[in-house]
Amino acid sequence: MVQNEPRRRGRPRSFDEGQVLEKARGVFWNLGYAATSLDDLAAATGLNRPSLYAAFGDKHALYIRALKESRDAGLAGMRQVFGAELSLRDALKMLFAGAIAAYMKGDIGQRGCFIIGTAVTQSVEDAEARALVAGFVSEMDAIFLERFERAQNELAPGVAPAQAAAMGTATLHTLAIRARTGDDHPALKRVAAAAVDIICGPA
Repeated sequence: MVQNEPRRRGRPRSFDEGQVLEKARGVFWNLGYAATSLDDLAAATGLNRPSLYAAFGDKHALYIRALKESRDAGLAGMRQVFGAELSLRDALKMLFAGAIAAYMKGDIGQRGCFIIGTAVTQSVEDAEARALVAGFVSEMDAIFLERFERAQNELAPGVAPAQAAAMGTATLHTLAIRARTGDDHPALKRVAAAAVDIICGPA
């Protein structure tokens, strides 16, 4: 008696999930979550709806995954800059310069920060997005606070680490908003420089 051959599973995916996710994120970034349709996502990624569902779940699951990856990359970038052997002033300059460069990118215009630009609006009616944004802001505060506590002697007189941390996070958000609404590179650099002077004192 010949045993039945094991069933073959479906064909392996012929696409790179990371590339597809990046293309989908670009659509959400440009249009916002609510205005993005499945047809928009399919057109941008080159995948039909069944393939998108099979790989990522529904539209909301795809968006949340894009948010989480953006969050993880952003926080990792902050930790990398603050882990370098730099003065506090130079570390802040590097962090803000990198943020400005990222915020000014976009295929149809400057897009700012993906999370701040899309999830803040979405969070009003989306508990999962709201929790992710709140956690992102809290973790940014914590990373700034840890760095400032290690360099209290480099803070401006009268500025406490917690105050500086709030200022640091607020500066990143301000840069993201200003970039998305069209401020040019020199204007964004002036905002960043002013924040560094407030936190560290005039150079």
